[in-house]
Amino acid sequence: MELLRVSDIKKKRDEDFVLKDISFTQHAHQKIAIAGETGSGKTTLLKMIAGLIQPDAGEIIFENERVSGPDEVLVPGHAFIAYLSQQYELPKFLRVEQILQYNNNLSGDDARVLYEICRIVEFMKRGTNELSGGEKQRVALAMALTASPKLLLLDEPFSNLDIIHKNILKSVINDIGDHLKITCILVSHDPLDTLSWSDEILVLKAGQLVQKDTAENIYERPVNEYVAGLFGKYNILDKELFQALANSDEDEKRIIVRPENITLLPLENNSPKGKVVTIKYFGSYFEIDVLVSDKILTARVGEHSLKVGDEVSVFVGRRPSA
Repeated sequence: MELLRVSDIKKKRDEDFVLKDISFTQHAHQKIAIAGETGSGKTTLLKMIAGLIQPDAGEIIFENERVSGPDEVLVPGHAFIAYLSQQYELPKFLRVEQILQYNNNLSGDDARVLYEICRIVEFMKRGTNELSGGEKQRVALAMALTASPKLLLLDEPFSNLDIIHKNILKSVINDIGDHLKITCILVSHDPLDTLSWSDEILVLKAGQLVQKDTAENIYERPVNEYVAGLFGKYNILDKELFQALANSDEDEKRIIVRPENITLLPLENNSPKGKVVTIKYFGSYFEIDVLVSDKILTARVGEHSLKVGDEVSVFVGRRPSA
């Protein structure tokens, strides 16, 4: 069932487009992530969907009704769309239970379920000035959810969190979708946040939608180097080098290949040859730079016995069959 439709949205600031011709749809319970460099229009798009910024053109339809912008209503926002900013603030000098009580529209049982899902029950009696950044974030999230929204918009929810609180918040966001059945759109600059969570990713650049696809296609088949770079390291191979390493007749002039798709094997006669230049350890994997035909390629591997200076056979993908 279609929950949200964004059609040909435009927004200008001075002479430049902040957003230009943005269109997409979202079904109920579909998880959409928005990615892009700083200034690409991610936050503006979220605020427009929430009814907090007026579009210059286009329309946003939520549950078959147009979302009004702040120029059209006395109190901006939509009753069933919750927006959580990365610059949220909690009231000071109050206990967590007090600020939640002021905002709560839920029954006692429903409220307890929500607080358990948000993992804030253990510090309900504490003051907001006694909470860590991750705990404050979860309280702010619970406050947004007490209004029982159908769509939750999260703007960089993981920024400035340590790995422990970040993982807790990731689990909370998953539970919100799974148990509360709230549909979510999430903005994050970290590819690991979006790739592992989303059903679909929208990539923005300078206010334009440059790719909309599944996480797997965004990562493995980015439309250009900009998209590739947002989601991790990559190699660029010209047509001749790719054809040699992949045993392929691919005719693209420049081809993007992820490091894990570069295979290094013991040197064989008549195979593409490379020389190990550097080896870097990243815990669960190694990154190995190899010089191939005057070009440095990065491969990502697990266990290995290579040393700097070793010569290896280099392939794109699996080793081609003889």
